[in-house]
Amino acid sequence: MIYLKKSEYSVILQQARREYDNECCGFLAGVKKAGDVYINKAYALVNVDNSSEHFSMNPKEQFEKVKLIRKENMELLGNYHSHPHSPSRPSEEDKRLAFDPNIIYAILSLQNKEKPVFNLFKINKNNVEKLEYEII
Repeated sequence: MIYLKKSEYSVILQQARREYDNECCGFLAGVKKAGDVYINKAYALVNVDNSSEHFSMNPKEQFEKVKLIRKENMELLGNYHSHPHSPSRPSEEDKRLAFDPNIIYAILSLQNKEKPVFNLFKINKNNVEKLEYEII
């Protein structure tokens, strides 16, 4: 099972709302224990594209966050981004750019601003698997 801290879901949601109408993005970090995955921290990154349809992360900022994740004795588990105007599912671009089939890809949809939808996925080329998770 995948467990996401409520406080970190809140960080992602607040970032998506703050950066709306653009996509927001960031890293998910935590630990794996006895077959379970614990997402303990969401690290916000800047969408250098300033776009509502796609995102790019600054490589220098990514490197700095990965160093911080390691320093905090966690591992990079995946990444997240928002879809301001579309559903919480990988777009064709998301699938094309999903280079690592072993990480978690999280998408927060603000298509209905009153009822955001957050999903986690494994993506391997065009094979998309929706993952079960629990907010704790």
